[in-house]
Amino acid sequence: QVQLVESGGGLVQPGGSLRLSCAASGNGFGPYTMAWYRQVSGKQRELITSISIKNHTYYAPSVKGRFAISRDNAKNTMYLQMNSLKPEDTAVYYCNRDISPPFSWGRGTHVTVSS
Repeated sequence: QVQLVESGGGLVQPGGSLRLSCAASGNGFGPYTMAWYRQVSGKQRELITSISIKNHTYYAPSVKGRFAISRDNAKNTMYLQMNSLKPEDTAVYYCNRDISPPFSWGRGTHVTVSS
């Protein structure tokens, strides 16, 4: 059993930055590649970035060059540094592993980019 808790969201102006955190309790991340997802109301949840246990990363084109993912395996914590935020980044952000079945989803953290 893995419980995931996302935090760090909030309201930020366009061009601003936020740092999200994902903490895993229970069995922790294990050997899995972990990912950040986001979901806009009425749309499907999408994977935007992932990081393997060996720190190999993937970024969706929409966030590449602006977002940076990292993980601390000892602390079972993952981070998402988001820079140059745009209004279209507004969404609920979730963390989970990148394979099926996913761990139980956390509540996510809301990010609103607006002036």
